[in-house]
Amino acid sequence: MRQKALLVSITLLIPYILFADSVGFDQRINDGFMPIALWFENLIFTEINILGYSIPIILIVLIGGALFFTVYFSFINIKRLPTAIQVVRGKYDHVETDHLEKENLQVNIMNGDIVDTIKNESHEGELNHFQALTTAVSGTVGLGNIAMVAVAISIGGPGATFWMVLAGILGMSSKFVECTLGVRYRDIDSSGTVHGGPMYYLSKGLKDKGWTKLGKLLAGLFAVLCVGASFGGGNAFQSNQAAAQIIQRFGLQGDSIGTVIGIIMAILVGIVIIGGIKRIASVTEKVVPLMAAIYVGAALFIILMNYTMIDDAIGLIVSEAFTPRATVTGGFIGVMIQGFRRAAFSNEAGAGSAAIAHSAVNTKYAASEGLVALLEPLIDTVIICSMTALVIVMFNMNDVFIYGDVINNEAAIASTGQRIGGVNLTSMAFDASIPGFSYVLAIAVVMFAFSTMISWSYYGLQAWKYLFGKSSKVDIAYKVIFLIFTVLGSAVTLDAVIKFSDAMILALVFPNMIGLFFLFPIVKDELAKYLEAIGLKK
Repeated sequence: MRQKALLVSITLLIPYILFADSVGFDQRINDGFMPIALWFENLIFTEINILGYSIPIILIVLIGGALFFTVYFSFINIKRLPTAIQVVRGKYDHVETDHLEKENLQVNIMNGDIVDTIKNESHEGELNHFQALTTAVSGTVGLGNIAMVAVAISIGGPGATFWMVLAGILGMSSKFVECTLGVRYRDIDSSGTVHGGPMYYLSKGLKDKGWTKLGKLLAGLFAVLCVGASFGGGNAFQSNQAAAQIIQRFGLQGDSIGTVIGIIMAILVGIVIIGGIKRIASVTEKVVPLMAAIYVGAALFIILMNYTMIDDAIGLIVSEAFTPRATVTGGFIGVMIQGFRRAAFSNEAGAGSAAIAHSAVNTKYAASEGLVALLEPLIDTVIICSMTALVIVMFNMNDVFIYGDVINNEAAIASTGQRIGGVNLTSMAFDASIPGFSYVLAIAVVMFAFSTMISWSYYGLQAWKYLFGKSSKVDIAYKVIFLIFTVLGSAVTLDAVIKFSDAMILALVFPNMIGLFFLFPIVKDELAKYLEAIGLKK
């Protein structure tokens, strides 16, 4: 194990050793990366004209699919929310061991493991419901809530928040469908290691329906895109924003300082991801709740401290969702697209990525984890993103910056001495109400980035294994490349990273949604089976 960690560390040091003395190494990386990001963004966000408005096809598929699943499953995102909470709390855990009692077997449970049936239990998965949820949430709750909300509002104005929340509510249904299928079609080997996600339900599920070639094509496409997404939004964007906060808060300078920070982060991430999903889960179940509690607590404090502005802020969010100000390009449709686009990046509902983590849950009922998964967009987008948005909108009641032109806003640059964008804007908003909190937020940003990167490393690794096979050499190859992207992400500009990250994560929607439209009737059967097992009406 130590040899592997050493190999990763040495590999990561190579680019720094070669280029540390080169002036502007960070800029050279950015110059090479930007054309790739622009090309891929233009490809994924191809638009069609509807009633005079240019709308990206990807967003039509994403939101249209979420709306369809919401209606088809009788608004499961609202109706089954209490059930989902009870599943996470463990109220229905007894259905997982009832079969042992019926067979008159003695059940000895210690630390959540069925001691006398360890071998059999391994075939049900590796994680409990809470661990699976926190591992998946750690891949969504984080910089998407802190930085991407700021990006959405700065570009699309306050109204983008409305569409972001709506997309989150609808996304709960998509998340339920894909994560139920993730458990239903997962592979579990003799050692109890789980291999799951869209690659498996696309290939196996469509094969069952007689579309073997289509299943293989979509599964392979998803796996390739998932690997890319793990390098982009799940890694480079995280290290980019973490590095930005460290540089800003501590006043670090140097042409290659971003690269140096990236190397340090990569080594720390490498120590964790070498341990696999169980070590990842053990870290995320501690880090995510703690950081989320600190962040949400601070946001709630600021909102309550400015309670007289709550109605004005909410009114601005709702009114400008439909009638945005002139400075916001694209008008009503432009604002809506910004909200939907950032929500998709934040909670990944419809992209299928979270189904990889949820597939590792220890359960016999696929729909039980589907219900748990629908909590993700609620926690991530509806609650945390909304709180971030309120803090920023309240902060800008005195026009600190201009909506729609924040990145190059001359007034903002003059008053702050820096460009406002992404996590820096959120940091300013928090600091305005809680002086000095920006340093706490900087730590939270780094921890959120860290937890997101280790979760996405697992997603990408599962896709990599699907493409190249399951072996230790394959594992190490992926992890080394993943950690190199941690270094690259910290060196390039926010604009380049956002373009690449958005495109890679949203590209997953195409193969995933096609599969969901073919396989959703199976989810209905799985839901009926689970509801019957726990004694609830359909």
